[in-house]
Amino acid sequence: YNHTLVTGNDTQNPDCLSGVNTGAFERDAFPPNQINKFVLSCLCLTGNLLTIVILSRGNCGLSKCITRYLVAMATADLLVVVADVILTRMNFLFYPVCFLDLTQICALGTSVQCVAADCSAWLTVAFTFDRFVAICCPRANTTYSTKRTAAVVIGAIWAVSCATNMPWYLAFEPWFVIRKVSWFCNTKESFYTSLEWAVFNWVDIILTPFIPFCLILALNTLTVRHIVAANKVRRSLLGHSNAGSTDSEMENRRNCVILLFAISGSFMLFWSAYVVYIIYGQIVNYYYTDYNHPIYILYHTAIMLQLSNSATNTCVYAVTQTKFREEVKKAVKYPFLLMIKQFSQ
Repeated sequence: YNHTLVTGNDTQNPDCLSGVNTGAFERDAFPPNQINKFVLSCLCLTGNLLTIVILSRGNCGLSKCITRYLVAMATADLLVVVADVILTRMNFLFYPVCFLDLTQICALGTSVQCVAADCSAWLTVAFTFDRFVAICCPRANTTYSTKRTAAVVIGAIWAVSCATNMPWYLAFEPWFVIRKVSWFCNTKESFYTSLEWAVFNWVDIILTPFIPFCLILALNTLTVRHIVAANKVRRSLLGHSNAGSTDSEMENRRNCVILLFAISGSFMLFWSAYVVYIIYGQIVNYYYTDYNHPIYILYHTAIMLQLSNSATNTCVYAVTQTKFREEVKKAVKYPFLLMIKQFSQ
């Protein structure tokens, strides 16, 4: 909202916002690259909805534990997209000034975005840990990798994320007040000067994404090392007599390595620009003056990549499943088959 212009003679705006030059706001506050972000968000929205519906049907050949994690991850990613698209992007695109710009709703929307982003990251960690236990700790697998444990872990992640991100609601104040109505969100000055806010900001940065980065990297390293060691032992036990035959267990382990590297690689790739932006922002007193400024470009690139992760985070595991792909094909064909059936009657 840095480019909102406040005037006193704009008679073309609604009565309750007669002091806001919405035309100038719309031109300055929504650069063209936001349209690309909006299109990307719509694709993420559709993909996550489709993923939730298909996985919830339970026809993908996955265990209930894995299905719960995947559905929870897709739900968190969906919430990221909804909070970002509906409460932010659509607002700027189609409604320069509307009820979504009320300070209370604006601040709540920011808090929801933070909660969803944290849940998406930590659910990825939880799922990676679950796969680590299943592969490396077979004795604990029967007690930990259950649908009940998955439900408890998922609920705990959502509860902790809500508790740790609600202070963001208090970080904003009205940009201006017209007829006792507060509009838009402006970060409080105390956020930049208060020790309490500084500590909260650093804790928030450490919790997401730095700790998830480290945990995912460590868990995948341990998992891959275990698989490599197990494969060496298995080869030595099988001997050279079956060298030309196909080992189904080793093939399954190889697929696990591919999936683990895919999820960790996608998470780190799509969050890397955001991490660089945060580190640079905490070290250097940065600012941007126009839409061509490198810091501005870095920031919006980081946001677009983070939104992209909301589309791929779950699909990395789910789309690679043959049965899931079959369910996707059925879902795509269903509307056309229904139309053909209606017209043929």
